[in-house]
Amino acid sequence: MEEIVIKDYIEDYKDDIIDLILDIQQNEFNISINRQDQPDLSNITEFYQRGNGNFWAAFYDSRLVGTISLLDIGNHQGALRKLFVKAAFRGSRYNTAKLLLLQLIKWAKEHDIYDIYLGTTEKFLAAHRFYEKNKFTIIAKETLPNAFPIMKVDTIFYSLKI
Repeated sequence: MEEIVIKDYIEDYKDDIIDLILDIQQNEFNISINRQDQPDLSNITEFYQRGNGNFWAAFYDSRLVGTISLLDIGNHQGALRKLFVKAAFRGSRYNTAKLLLLQLIKWAKEHDIYDIYLGTTEKFLAAHRFYEKNKFTIIAKETLPNAFPIMKVDTIFYSLKI
């Protein structure tokens, strides 16, 4: 069986990444969000790959199957963003999300990020279980760092001490 391969983002991946994320948001979860609502997707290098941040893509048999990013928000803190995995590659068979998260945590440790924060929606119930299983704890919106970028769809927030 092929294995999931995690790679740092390069521009060649941009269109596939945008297609994957929009497909999951719009078609699977019926979230009313489009490309214009997410300008970071058109500018991944400048938005995520600066400071101590980065963006990763997961591939299976050279096909994009997942993404994750760490946005450097200063003060040794990062925001986990854009964790999306194609439905067929979720769960323990491929461990795509876990591999992406492990890559992000490894990077964070190597780049002196001590706290990771994230926001998500009520609809992503499996994501909630995933984060909690991986030692993230729910926090109140009011306790987020001032630099944390809250998305309009985010209603639940988590943190992880590294």
